[in-house]
Amino acid sequence: MTLTIGTGPFGDQAAGTFNFELHAPERVLYLEDSPRRVRVVFNGETVADTIRAKLLHESGLTPVYYFPTGDVRMDLLERTDRSTTCPAKGDAVYWSVRVGDRVAENAAWSYPEPIASAPPLAGLVAFYFRRMDEWYEEDERIRVHPNDPYHRVDLRRSSRHVVVSLDGEVLADSHRPLLLFETGLPTRHYLRPEDVRQDLLAPSDTVTECPYKGEATYHHADVNGRRHDDLVWSYQAPLHDAEPIAGYLCFFNERVDLDVDGERQERPRTHWSR
Repeated sequence: MTLTIGTGPFGDQAAGTFNFELHAPERVLYLEDSPRRVRVVFNGETVADTIRAKLLHESGLTPVYYFPTGDVRMDLLERTDRSTTCPAKGDAVYWSVRVGDRVAENAAWSYPEPIASAPPLAGLVAFYFRRMDEWYEEDERIRVHPNDPYHRVDLRRSSRHVVVSLDGEVLADSHRPLLLFETGLPTRHYLRPEDVRQDLLAPSDTVTECPYKGEATYHHADVNGRRHDDLVWSYQAPLHDAEPIAGYLCFFNERVDLDVDGERQERPRTHWSR
């Protein structure tokens, strides 16, 4: 249920779920209960451990876990002078996390008195994901950011004819692509290594992580005397939702010419475009 804020705050508190829309339609906040046990570890010490986590969704941002203060080792948190103001949530205060000889500066925050139209964040603490060492949902480690329960990764085998080219040079030609459909992203065409011009590829040192697919490694492509950095990636040991793409190669649609069944595809505009 989505409610538009008019003269006052509204909230549907059934089953611990809250949904809010601010005056600006592009800024939506949604706070919901998470059914998962969530743990945060820093310098070998569990800083937070809860089965009562809240997951905050905010337009344009990745989800953020908020923890009841009773499930946080507040003795490991040190209040700092930092404060910020969010027009959608109110004034935030910050803590550093100190465990042994390590300190994560301003790594945790809370909204002691959130504004009336905000979700009920009082009494909850959040942590910057990358400033902590490890995060777990149940007994599985998560990476990059909390998984969005409304984000999907779907894989479909296809017989469509996919040709990848650049500057007039064919880089790949396949009748057996594996199509990956991921929420909010362009369709990605994963190709078997034998359908790709491996002689044009050179290993890259770049490594990235995706919370839904795992760790990706990259290749440059050398085409007509020009090197195109990190144009191709692959997942050698993908997470279980993406296991079928193991060892397959994928080109950035944003930076190559892609023909599917003889029809040139428009290059999508994303933050990977160059």
